[in-house]
Amino acid sequence: VIDDEICYRAKEYLTIHKLFSSRADLHRTVYMHAKVKALELMLVDALIKANGCLEIASYINDPAEYWKLDDSILKTIETASQQELKESRDLILRIRRRDLYQFCNEFAVPKDKLEHYKNVTPQDIVCSQRTGGVTLKEEDVAVSNVKIDLTRGRNNPLESINFFKDYDSNEKFPIQDHCISHLLPSCCQDMIVRVYSKKPELVEAVSEAFENFQLRTYGMKTQVHATPEKKKLRQR
Repeated sequence: VIDDEICYRAKEYLTIHKLFSSRADLHRTVYMHAKVKALELMLVDALIKANGCLEIASYINDPAEYWKLDDSILKTIETASQQELKESRDLILRIRRRDLYQFCNEFAVPKDKLEHYKNVTPQDIVCSQRTGGVTLKEEDVAVSNVKIDLTRGRNNPLESINFFKDYDSNEKFPIQDHCISHLLPSCCQDMIVRVYSKKPELVEAVSEAFENFQLRTYGMKTQVHATPEKKKLRQR
C-alpha cells in the first residue's frame, strides 16, 4: 500500500491483466452464455406478464416486501389459478421442460462502430425481414445486447492501476501502453448482439431477418457463421 492505494509489483503486470481477462472470459462462456441469457429473457418476460396481477414492481417501495422476492415467486405463479397469469405459467412450464427461446445467431459489433453503438431491438430485426413468407412480429423475437469488457469500458484496466519496482520502493507509477506486451489486446471491449426466436417454428425466419439487419447496418454479415440448417430443420 502506497499513499493509501493498493499497488502491485511491476513485474506482475501481466498477471494482473490476466485477472481482468479471465473475468471477461467467464462472462462470455458462463455468465452470459447464450442459454443462460435465453433463460433470463424468459424469466423477465414471465415476471413482466405477471406484474399486472401480482404487482411485483411495487415491492421495491417496501423493504419488508422486497426481501421476499426470491425464487418462490415462480412457484407462486405456477400454482396460482388466475387466468391473468396463464401466459406467465406457460413460460415457466417451458423453462421446466427446457423448451427455451431458440438461440438463432450472434455477431460482434465491429470495433470502429462501438463508440456510437445503439442497442439492437426486436423492432430492428422485424423491420429487416424480406417480404413474402412468414411475417414476424416484435413479440416473436428477443434480442440480447451483451457488453463484455475489462471493467474500464474500452480502456485498458492497467491504465488505472499503479505499480512499484520492488518491495523496498516507496514510489508508485502507472505502466504506459507502449511499455506493455504487444500480445495484449488493443481493444478491451466486446459488444455481442444475440437474437432469439420465441417460437421454435420461426427460427429460420428470425435468422434470415437477423442476417438482413447486418447487411443493412454494416454492409456485410458480421456473424461468424450462418445458423446451422439442422437447427432450422429441427424446428419445422
